[in-house]
Amino acid sequence: MGALDGVRVIELAGIGPGPFCGMMLADMGADVVRIDRAGAVRGGDPANPPANVNARGRRSIGVDLKSDEGRDLVLRMVADADVVFEGFRPGVAERLGIGPEDCMARNPAIVYGRMTGWGQDGPYAQTAGHDINYIALAGALAHMGRDDTGPVPPLNLVGDFGGGGMYLAFGIVCALLSARSTGEGQVVDAAMVDGVASLMSFFYGMLHTGFASERRGENMLDTGAHFYDVYECADGEYISIGSIEPQFYAELIEKLGLDPDDFANQHDRSRWPELKAKVAAVVATRTRDEWDAVLEGSDVCYAPVLAVSEAIEHPHHVARGTFVESGGLRQPGPAPRLSGTPGSIRRPPPHEGQHTDELLDELGLGANEVAALRASGAVA
Repeated sequence: MGALDGVRVIELAGIGPGPFCGMMLADMGADVVRIDRAGAVRGGDPANPPANVNARGRRSIGVDLKSDEGRDLVLRMVADADVVFEGFRPGVAERLGIGPEDCMARNPAIVYGRMTGWGQDGPYAQTAGHDINYIALAGALAHMGRDDTGPVPPLNLVGDFGGGGMYLAFGIVCALLSARSTGEGQVVDAAMVDGVASLMSFFYGMLHTGFASERRGENMLDTGAHFYDVYECADGEYISIGSIEPQFYAELIEKLGLDPDDFANQHDRSRWPELKAKVAAVVATRTRDEWDAVLEGSDVCYAPVLAVSEAIEHPHHVARGTFVESGGLRQPGPAPRLSGTPGSIRRPPPHEGQHTDELLDELGLGANEVAALRASGAVA
């Protein structure tokens, strides 16, 4: 059993952080049913699932949300569910007749999750955006990069998946716990700008205490320090160093064969550029594999910088089973790990509408009702 076994989740299909949230819930045992657009249903062989890792663990039904019959079908599903979540612009779900009030009228205990970039209100609420915009406005992007470059977007990990999908999943589980004790559902407004701002809490604290400045690339954790950065090796590959604590720093100096006296004042920021150049010169004399032989397993706080294909095969991940195979794809396994109710990949990613018949049967619809829904185009 998973920790969320018995929880029924209705996911109104979207992109990016919404599916990631659905994957997290499904990995932990929730029965996640994805409502795909009827027009998106193209068919497909269940033996050859789509290569969409974030879509794993669900069943899918194709529904025309703009039809009265499609809306009523979704509300029938909501009546027996614990959670419904969507990633539309504010107001879209209400116009479709499946907003929070509509769903709570059918099921007062429903948890209604809403995923947006800017939030349900505010001056930006109705404007389009993407991860790069959300992390920019939240004060995160300005601090990512080196002092001699502009800001560098960290893929779309911070806004979409960190500040968005993970916070939506956390909010949903919190609201579920509340609903089970009070019998009352509530709305979870998961805005990526809010989540990113929350993720920046530690950095905001460092700014308030004066430990960090707003100048990019001059701080301990943003490539300013010589003991916390990535360095290029002789073969063009990179290694990462994070020797913050004094005992780890001392081991770094010893392992690199540097002069301890020259590197004595670790936190003298005026010397960081000079010392960084010296570390870089030493690292550049050996390949990444050669540095592995010297630094791996030590307390330097070291790891080689690996591409995805390399990470999958690294002995540490192999030993822990970090990556698993499902549906013919090597992919990250469920996280975090629970000792009593561990997560698992229950099923591969579905083709759009793959489980329509199965789910209509579960709702108890008769053959005539199903035929009428198909004839009207309400389901596909």
